[in-house]
Amino acid sequence: MTQSLPRHIAVIDIGKTNAKVVLIDAASETQLGGLSRPNTVLRDAPYPHADVDGLWDFVLDSLGRLHRQHGVDGISITTHGATAALIAGDRLALPVLDYEYDGPAASDEAYDRARPKFDETLSPKLPNGLNLGAQIFWQSRAFPEDFARVTSILTYPQYWAWRLTGVLASEVTSLGCHTDLWAPDSGDFSALVDEQGWRGLFPMIRPAASILGAIRPDIATLTGLAADTPVTCGIHDSNASLVPHLGRRAAPFTILSTGTWAIAMTVGGDTAQLDQMRDSLANVDAFGRPVPTARFMGGREFDALVDKIVEPTEADLTSVMERDVQALPTFAPGVGPFAGKKGRWTAAPDGLSDGERTAAASLYLALVARECLELCGLGETITIEGPLARNGVFAAALAALAERPVHASGDGTGTSLGASLLFGGQPAHEQHDSPIAPLMHPGFPAYAQRWRDRVTG
Repeated sequence: MTQSLPRHIAVIDIGKTNAKVVLIDAASETQLGGLSRPNTVLRDAPYPHADVDGLWDFVLDSLGRLHRQHGVDGISITTHGATAALIAGDRLALPVLDYEYDGPAASDEAYDRARPKFDETLSPKLPNGLNLGAQIFWQSRAFPEDFARVTSILTYPQYWAWRLTGVLASEVTSLGCHTDLWAPDSGDFSALVDEQGWRGLFPMIRPAASILGAIRPDIATLTGLAADTPVTCGIHDSNASLVPHLGRRAAPFTILSTGTWAIAMTVGGDTAQLDQMRDSLANVDAFGRPVPTARFMGGREFDALVDKIVEPTEADLTSVMERDVQALPTFAPGVGPFAGKKGRWTAAPDGLSDGERTAAASLYLALVARECLELCGLGETITIEGPLARNGVFAAALAALAERPVHASGDGTGTSLGASLLFGGQPAHEQHDSPIAPLMHPGFPAYAQRWRDRVTG
């Protein structure tokens, strides 16, 4: 389908915690409107699963509202990873499994024998269902009759693209995000896919930026959108954060995509330092190239550490450093560069003010992020996307720790602009201002060294 660049692009952005539909003006790169709702997990049988019907109603309602307010000329899609829909004809064969469910661990022993080596997939063994291959392996054995009816396996962005257009597709950024299903260096499915007989269940691979087709006629009727409204194939959310930067700056450079997860990706980096025991891996960018990556659940941990967010004062920072108040990893067990450790405070957090607690948690996230950069490589510049771009203590501390220019992106969602660019547009300007001033507090270097001594001791 050949056509001009849509002016108003609706981005369906399904994160692990929240789902959003935002409208981007392609010419000005501004967000014209947006709606959101919690991405709830349903707990009924046969296992915890995504509320796809609730999300679908939300998506259709949001598209209709945004179209009535501003007009929608195109639809792009980005979602979290580690999720797939098993399709039987025109419906789900099984519910879309929640990757935090520990059910796939029941197949651990058999799956460990079947999964490819790290050298092939650059995908480490992760807990619960964070390896998509482990999910599918478990579902195929726990529900053999249902799995026998599967006609297609769709990664999550492509599931929503299929519901909008009726067109089936696979895409490499979702296939290549710690799934065990993809071999980045060869650009093909891993041995696991062929050995399990799944290759024929994956539709033809299409570029993230390709247009699958127009919305289905019934979607046009329900939303009021034009019948020829185009829909892109879609992209993994942390990879969407890379899109505005690809081809625009010299490699290596690092993008830190934040939300529920904080994901550091160094474009042009070396995969040799990746450590499968420390939650580092290779993602695959929109052009199919391996991108060394390290991550931790920064948003989830921050929520666990902070009851009420208060902008820290200089006095709060001084108090935290002088009293040696530190959070030590990890408060999201099983993931991140300290996956095997149990999170704790060096001082009772109940005795801290809200500002002190926010300061200590922000410094903690910066220290863990710096560890991630040791694994995926330090780019010449670091750009923070998403909510942590608005955390001044975090950004300043990271700038001091990394000794590189650190920028805060102006894209509040961290993904929406990148997803909108799948239609072929180019960002008109840099998405950040001058580098953030590093944290110059005199107590910070010693504070950081004490933290490193504790976590490595």
